[in-house]
Amino acid sequence: MTNSKSTSRAFLLTVGLAFLSSTPVTTAAADIPQVKVESVRRVFHNGEHNAFTDLIRFNGRLYLTFRSCPDGHMVHPTSSIIVLSSEDGVEWKQVHRFSVPKRDVRDPHFLVFNGKLFVYTGTWYCGDSSPETRNMNQLLGYAVWSEDGARWSQPQMLEGTYGHYAWRAASYGGKAYLCGRRKSEFQETNTREERDVLVESALLESDDGLIFRRAGLFQDRYGDETAFLFEDDGSILAVARSGGGRNAQVLRSQPPYQQWERKDLDRYIGGPLLAKWGERYLVGGRKSIGGEPRTTLYWLVNDALSQFAELPSAGDNSYPGFVEMSPTRGLFSYYSTHEKNAAGEPITAIYLADLAIEP
Repeated sequence: MTNSKSTSRAFLLTVGLAFLSSTPVTTAAADIPQVKVESVRRVFHNGEHNAFTDLIRFNGRLYLTFRSCPDGHMVHPTSSIIVLSSEDGVEWKQVHRFSVPKRDVRDPHFLVFNGKLFVYTGTWYCGDSSPETRNMNQLLGYAVWSEDGARWSQPQMLEGTYGHYAWRAASYGGKAYLCGRRKSEFQETNTREERDVLVESALLESDDGLIFRRAGLFQDRYGDETAFLFEDDGSILAVARSGGGRNAQVLRSQPPYQQWERKDLDRYIGGPLLAKWGERYLVGGRKSIGGEPRTTLYWLVNDALSQFAELPSAGDNSYPGFVEMSPTRGLFSYYSTHEKNAAGEPITAIYLADLAIEP
């Protein structure tokens, strides 16, 4: 395993903000900060396919997680989830790696809940080999957790998630919440086109972080990956990818999360991130406008996107994480396939970008 402690490639760029949505906004452009991408560095590559990141702070340390698989992007029982830890965001060490027998693990996401650091993962059933076809109705969520970031539990299946693909997590009011993607009434389908329209993106709720039940529906059709956060009053703001390549949506709901306001954005976002940086809303994900897919960052202002950076990236990429380091500095994780190894072959590796809000 190669875990680079130094920058393999650094990029310095300052990106001016430009509104990308035709939707008018009331906030003046001068009120939206300029952001400088101070550096981008590769922090992990072990010769495997490394993808789907998340980033968090827990007990004064930073934690970075992602999937690693020797057989590539698709569904394989050889996949595993890696967790790295760092004091400063520069030097990282592996503190945990786990897999689930006969299942593909992917899309790990962190949650600090009840004094523990949880890592949630969605899993596809494989059996003993890589399946040619896969069945959403056999999906199952798993979790590991730690009280100190060093000693970890064994993987435990999440009750109430069979047939659901566990994705991002958040907590509010003493409860843990997951995005769980599923087919409506777990219907059987034969084609992707039949399936996409039936997929729901469910809000799942738990008292202990391990046993889940339905609390609401982010999306009731064309559901997909949904990044969400809770405001102080318990209301939810979310950014959701839409199935079938449709434009992403901004979602809002008030407790008890039975009624949802859904508004289409002006573009598709793959692997969306939604985070607060100070009082502002940061969105990240894969943009496919204008050719090569790129990992792109935006401010979300009045339900419209304002791009502020396009990071070095290509091919298989995106699925970011973010930690606010200070009111003006942030750390952003993602994966990409824009670099090559010594043999000239593309690699899929994990990257960190240092962001700074300019005065």
